[in-house]
Amino acid sequence: MLISFIISLEKNSFTIMSVLEKYLPRLAVAPLTALLQQNQVHLKIVDERKTRHGDYRKNPDGSHGITINANLNKYRFTITLVHEIAHLVAFQKYGRTIKPHGAEWKHTFQKLMLPFLRPDIFPNDLLPVLARHFKNPKASSDTDAMMSIALKSYDLETDKSYIFELPQQTLFVGPSGRKFQKGEKLRKRYQCVEISTGKVYLFQPNAQVTILKTQ
Repeated sequence: MLISFIISLEKNSFTIMSVLEKYLPRLAVAPLTALLQQNQVHLKIVDERKTRHGDYRKNPDGSHGITINANLNKYRFTITLVHEIAHLVAFQKYGRTIKPHGAEWKHTFQKLMLPFLRPDIFPNDLLPVLARHFKNPKASSDTDAMMSIALKSYDLETDKSYIFELPQQTLFVGPSGRKFQKGEKLRKRYQCVEISTGKVYLFQPNAQVTILKTQ
C-alpha cells in the first residue's frame, strides 16, 4: 500500500489545510483541520483499499491514527473522515467497550456531521439523501444504496457497474478480484455464483463490479 500523504501532529494548520484542499470541499477544510488537531489525529491518505474507505485506530503512544483512501470524491471523503473521527470521539466519551457502530457512535457521528450538512459544502441534490441517511447512520455508507448511488455520481468515470444494473447471468469480477455470475435477487441482495468454486455469495445491489468481457 502506497501512502499518498501523512498529516502528523507536527505539521501546522496551513500545511494541513493546503493538503486537505485537494480532497475536501473548500469550506469543510478549516473545521476538519481543527477537528484533526483538537483530537491529535495522524491522518494518512493512501491508495485505494478494496474493503474499506477509511479506518481509525489508537496508537501505542496514545495518539490517534485515521487512514482514508485517496481516490474518494470530496463528498465521500468528507463523510468518511467525519465517520472515523466519530469513532475516536465516541470511544473517548463513552469508553472503549461500546459497540463500534452502536448508538453512542451514531449519536456522535450525527452531531459531528450536522455542521457540514449545508449547501455551501454539499450539492443540493445530495443534501436530502444525506439528511435521510443521518437520521440513522449505517456502519458503512455503501450499505445505504440510495446514498451510495448519489455519491457515485460525483466519482470520476470508471469501468465499474452496480450489480443491480447487470442482466441476470452476467459474468463479473467482484471487489475481491474473484469471478462471479449474477443470479436471482433474494429479498434485498443478489445471489451470485463464484465461477471457480460454485459457491453462492450474496451481493448488495449497489456493489460496484467490473463486467467480465468474454471472447
